[in-house]
Amino acid sequence: MPAYTEDQPFEKVDYTQSPLPVGEYENCTFVNCNFSNTDLSDIYFSDCSFTGCNMGMVKLVKTTFSNTKFKECKLLGLHFEDCNAVLFTVDFEKCILDLSSFYKLKIKKTRFKDSSLKEIDFTEADLTSCTFDNCDLSLATFDNTIIEKADLRTAYNYSIDPLNNKIRKARFSREGISGLLDKFDIGIE
Repeated sequence: MPAYTEDQPFEKVDYTQSPLPVGEYENCTFVNCNFSNTDLSDIYFSDCSFTGCNMGMVKLVKTTFSNTKFKECKLLGLHFEDCNAVLFTVDFEKCILDLSSFYKLKIKKTRFKDSSLKEIDFTEADLTSCTFDNCDLSLATFDNTIIEKADLRTAYNYSIDPLNNKIRKARFSREGISGLLDKFDIGIE
């Protein structure tokens, strides 16, 4: 029988030695925990927060993240598209999400703040009304992505083809406008 855990703090736990039991975690906090290369499949996280955790290369098949916050976490190479998409609501602050994927995932109104999103895959994702506040999007893939009403005014190093993505009413800075024109191989001075 899956475990049900509520209002529980977990601090400095190394889950590479002893895996987190499959179950439901509600309003729990995970601080400075190591989940690197572990399997979090079929685990339900609701109103939880992860701070300073290493979650690199974690397996997320049918994992539920409902109203889950990540702060100062290493989330390298994660396949968020494998998560349960039905209640998927997340928030990222000061995180490293490099090489992760949100392929075909609907993540409307998600906030990415002060985070590294290098080589991240947003192919066919719905990023409507997302905020990318001071985020590095070097080599991020935007292909048939919905970016409508998204805020990229303080994001940098992105390259988005406006002909291959839906960008209606998205907000960009003057400095970032070159990231929309890369495809045309023109000089901007």
